[in-house]
Amino acid sequence: MAMTADGKIATGNRAVSSFGSPRDHDHLYELRATADAVMAGARTVDLNAVAMDAGEERFRKLRLKHGLAAQNLRIIVSGSGTIDPQAHIFRQHFSPIIVLTTQRMKSKIRAQLKALGAVVKICGRRKLALAGALRWLANEWGVRRLLCEGGGELNSALFLADLVDEVHLTVCPKLFGGSQAPTIAEGVGFPRLADAAPFQLRSTRQIADEMFLIYAKRRPSRQN
Repeated sequence: MAMTADGKIATGNRAVSSFGSPRDHDHLYELRATADAVMAGARTVDLNAVAMDAGEERFRKLRLKHGLAAQNLRIIVSGSGTIDPQAHIFRQHFSPIIVLTTQRMKSKIRAQLKALGAVVKICGRRKLALAGALRWLANEWGVRRLLCEGGGELNSALFLADLVDEVHLTVCPKLFGGSQAPTIAEGVGFPRLADAAPFQLRSTRQIADEMFLIYAKRRPSRQN
């Protein structure tokens, strides 16, 4: 995730959601080049003309060097099932699109998405069972490394389910402000400090005015 210095990933009206430098843009595709699949929430896909692709030829070659397919799988998550079949991503046919949703998705939308070539997987009745969904992706699609690109509510659900191993965070030299501007983890969050997802700083790198940070999940210390 790229965020402003005050922790925002978009403006309050969500009109501005891309503000990183060209180097940060390349960093995103370098990360995609390590992953079997790229995942995003339905709102991110609906509001932005995203393709969730592997990028330029140099990044596709990097994927091949890593022993991966030239293009990554694309995964859209929507607990409510309210995905716009007219979204830009469904007009891009270079790799499979998998939609993870619940029984709340209307049958009409499900049929429309299937007609567009998407694979629709029901993962729960009212609430999406993320852990089970990720197991299904591993077993059925061979997904071993999954890159989640937000938004904040999907990120929060992954943190709450203890499914995040690494956080790659770019801090950009901008401030958006605003109580309605989203952060990297939205939703209900953790109610107590003791419950917070524990991470440790693994690396820092400054390029021009941006900071590139990697946090790794803190593992419990072994007892002798």
